[in-house]
Amino acid sequence: MSAEPLHVAVDLAGRPYDILIARGLIAQAGARIAALSPGARVAIVTDETVAGLHLGTLQSALDAAAIAHSAIVMPAGETTKSWAHLGRVVEAILAARLERNDLILAFGGGVIGDLAGFAAAIVRRGMRYVQIPTTLLAQVDSSVGGKTAVNSPHGKNLIGAFHQPALVLADTALLDTLSEREMRAGYAETVKYGLIDQPDMYDWLEAGAWRGIFSGDETRETAVFKACRSKAAVVARDELETGDRALLNLGHTFGHALEQAVGYDPARLIHGEGVSIGMALAHRFSHRLGLIERQDMVRIIRHLDAVGLPTRLQQVPGGVGDAASLLTAIRQDKKVKRGALTFILTRGIGRSFIANDIDPAAIEAFLADELASEASAA
Repeated sequence: MSAEPLHVAVDLAGRPYDILIARGLIAQAGARIAALSPGARVAIVTDETVAGLHLGTLQSALDAAAIAHSAIVMPAGETTKSWAHLGRVVEAILAARLERNDLILAFGGGVIGDLAGFAAAIVRRGMRYVQIPTTLLAQVDSSVGGKTAVNSPHGKNLIGAFHQPALVLADTALLDTLSEREMRAGYAETVKYGLIDQPDMYDWLEAGAWRGIFSGDETRETAVFKACRSKAAVVARDELETGDRALLNLGHTFGHALEQAVGYDPARLIHGEGVSIGMALAHRFSHRLGLIERQDMVRIIRHLDAVGLPTRLQQVPGGVGDAASLLTAIRQDKKVKRGALTFILTRGIGRSFIANDIDPAAIEAFLADELASEASAA
């Protein structure tokens, strides 16, 4: 790696941190961490898949910087975001005798980032941690902003804390080993930023930049940079999601309900696929309410289809249950206030907004119609 990494500053009062983006950045991890926290020891939290592919490279970088380290290797998959696995991570950190000024390294995708970040939030009443995201989804979204959590049988991400990382190192070369399916899932979170409030970014992606993200040219770094810059600005304004940070959940209220409906089974649905269907549903529901022109709705859904992402409930293998059960899952969403449903809806591309007090009966009727429909996308 010769050029300087792209840099995004997350400007939180008293707790700023940097996001660095480049190919080959993992080779600098030891030097970057040593500069961040001289003398700190490190516990690497990762999963079996990432460990088999990349753990040795990270350990060599830490060795080169004379950083003492241990590894905590967890099973891969969404079911690892549980109380039981959180307990295993916490106990392993304590067994390694890490002190409060040492560091936890979250080395994996969104599941590991959430799990390791939550452990960092609660061990010794709070330790610092570094995010080294290994999936596109984690690089553009979940590694930034300090949301950490595990899942409950009642719903996704219901048990957690806001705990900001001290540094994010996004090595885009790590994405070369991802499956096409995982890349597509990460793309759903990437295009989301354009759909929320950046129509120029959406136009750029739709016009062909999305192909460069998949092929691994310099477009990939640019896309990660654009997404992180957008999220960093929102987090700086609304760290604890009391206001417009909720916009980042476009597609997620529907998507999380779908993940719960399939029991977090990755063979049937992974997070980014749920978000893609959720964004399509949000745009179709917005059209049903007369908020968005049909041509914009069709354009968005056709783009998601072209990328290879699912956009309809019927595309989830094994089905997702009925409208009533999906509504029950939606009622557990973290944005529900005093029982009132909140959704991120839209008036057009890049014109999303927070819609409060959505009638549950309207949502249930919409989902029933969607489940009954065998029509093609849009």
